[in-house]
Amino acid sequence: MIGYLHGRVIALYTDYCLLDVHGVGYRVFLANSTRAKLRQREEASLFIYTSVREDAIVLYGFATEEEYELFLQLIGVSGIGPKVALGILSAITVESLCRAIQNKQASVLTKLPGIGKKSAERLILELKDKVAFADSGEEELLTIENDAEVGDDAVAEAMAALQSLGYTQAEIAPVIRKTAKYKTTEAIIKESLKALSHM
Repeated sequence: MIGYLHGRVIALYTDYCLLDVHGVGYRVFLANSTRAKLRQREEASLFIYTSVREDAIVLYGFATEEEYELFLQLIGVSGIGPKVALGILSAITVESLCRAIQNKQASVLTKLPGIGKKSAERLILELKDKVAFADSGEEELLTIENDAEVGDDAVAEAMAALQSLGYTQAEIAPVIRKTAKYKTTEAIIKESLKALSHM
């Protein structure tokens, strides 16, 4: 099984890249957060999950070990396959997902792609004691000025939407802090996009 690849990014597509490793081109599917860190014609290192099916061998790549480990935990939950797990990690940050699971916020989880009420309940039941988020360092950027946290529904939805548009967590965090005073997801997204367009 392939567990790690280092090579040159030959091409970048919406949800995957072509990675040249000593003349062999690997197609590696990516979450948005990982894709945002890659640059065409530059070298990259990816943690790899190899999915073996009857009709295909599919590679999923992750820029950080943290994201890779969370992906493994997600696909260990009944009913969640690699595609759904990758979609989840493309729609929400690792920290926000862990926070939602630990705080048993099913309403946040059901807004993720491929996750219904039963899947959300399974995620909480099976992973609440396995996942963790940092309370210091970079995570402090995700604490909102009015003491609301990223796990709050409207803010979490807005962050997921902005990430799906290709913005990174580092870009979103300082903007979200200023726009969290708005009460609806739509308003937070609208004001965040205004701010991001001027960065």
